[in-house]
Amino acid sequence: MKKKKIHKTNAIRILEKEKIAFVVHEYPWNEEHIDAVTVAEKVAMPVEKIYKTLVTKGDKTGITVACIPANNTLDLKALAKLSGNKKMEMLPMKELESVTGYIRGGCSPIGMKKTFPTFIAKNAQSIKTIIVSAGKRGMQVELTPHDLQKVTAAVFSDFTLE
Repeated sequence: MKKKKIHKTNAIRILEKEKIAFVVHEYPWNEEHIDAVTVAEKVAMPVEKIYKTLVTKGDKTGITVACIPANNTLDLKALAKLSGNKKMEMLPMKELESVTGYIRGGCSPIGMKKTFPTFIAKNAQSIKTIIVSAGKRGMQVELTPHDLQKVTAAVFSDFTLE
């Protein structure tokens, strides 16, 4: 039986180059249902394991990346304080691809156009593996929180609302 060939995204190439163990999860997607909670259902994993990648813009430091559980909400005030900003807002959707190289529903914290300050929700440290976008709609990568932190130079911190 032939092994299914996986389309390598920038994120997957980086993980392979860094020799980081990961598992790819592919699933069918559609334009109306690309949120992280739907992804959990599609890959048959607990929603707490799925981490969404949110891109924000601070008034002082510019772009910041946040990885939070699918069932949590980003606390913009807490992230602003962590990142040295007074104000923080979500990056407008129309700017996402030009800034990160990724589109909505396929935005990975790994392999963006530039290296941005990245924060991972602290509760990730209590989970063996987490799942983040592989940089393409319909594709996720599962890896340890420590490996994600290592490959993105991220900081674990508390900046979510449940």
